[in-house]
Amino acid sequence: MKAARIHSWGGDLVIEDVPEPDLQDGEVLVDVAACGVGLTVLNYMRGDLGNDPNDLPRVPGHELVGRIVKVGPGVEREREGELVAAFFYLFCGRCPRCLAGKEDLCESLAGFVGVQRDGGYVERVSLPARNAIRLPDNMDPVLATVVNDAVATPVHVAGLANIGPGQRVAVVAAGGGVGIHMVQVAQLFGAEVAGLDVTNQKLAYLEGELGVIAVESSDFGAVTMPERWDGKADVVVDLLGRPESLRWALGALAGDGRLVTLTTFRNVNFPITPREMVLSQLSILGSRYCTRAEFDLAARLVAGGQVKPVIGRREGIANVHEIHEDLRTGRLLGRGAVVWQ
Repeated sequence: MKAARIHSWGGDLVIEDVPEPDLQDGEVLVDVAACGVGLTVLNYMRGDLGNDPNDLPRVPGHELVGRIVKVGPGVEREREGELVAAFFYLFCGRCPRCLAGKEDLCESLAGFVGVQRDGGYVERVSLPARNAIRLPDNMDPVLATVVNDAVATPVHVAGLANIGPGQRVAVVAAGGGVGIHMVQVAQLFGAEVAGLDVTNQKLAYLEGELGVIAVESSDFGAVTMPERWDGKADVVVDLLGRPESLRWALGALAGDGRLVTLTTFRNVNFPITPREMVLSQLSILGSRYCTRAEFDLAARLVAGGQVKPVIGRREGIANVHEIHEDLRTGRLLGRGAVVWQ
């Protein structure tokens, strides 16, 4: 099979032939149709989610969608032929958190698809059966790649931050892969949304196609919220993760406001005081992926047309580096996709 692999953390992708995986107990073999591409892929290829040399070489790509073509021992044969998407976290399914339906907080987490085991930059891949979540059979596999992370993560955020009707929600980096779907999910939950970004293309799409209040944010010192919001937001979702965006977000919050952080960059800090938190009753929330129930809801929202997949570039595996470069330079609108079929 053809695959794109890294042989060192932070190293270049190498396209090469690899053997088809042997299935172990509880695993399924997925014929990959497409794989979503976002900044998370670049971050963990750099080693941000694990840099054990024993995990190399590794096939990246956690947002894979495809059909189960073979099942291993202990997996129902009826699963063959299912259209599935990969759940990113390698959860155990047995600990108290998993049994409570909080797989994202698994107490025995074995790592991540694309980091501790191969992802979707390959023609066929093995997954634990519990990580292969069934999708509606009529979904376009390429469009479905937004479900795994770009929509499932916003669904989790919306619940975590209690986004609802009448709420004022600001999304930082709203034109990116998660952000462009976060604004849609927040709207779906009843909020009025402002989307912050820096390129004219992204701002125009947010305003013209999605009906979002577009806010140019190249200088956070000059960013203000809409006047009819009294200059404040109830929720700020920060997908940029820089000290200046995080500090701005706190200052933009109304009383009882919530800042939701999703980035995991090392050595990023920003100042905050207990006095500030108490006087305005602010909350800072770290959002950790999603549960399988939220993943399933995300799939139904996309399949039902309530959330529009935004995929700014599609390429075969030979040109995946071009998607990566668009991500690094901030040119990519929405998500990218590697298309196998």
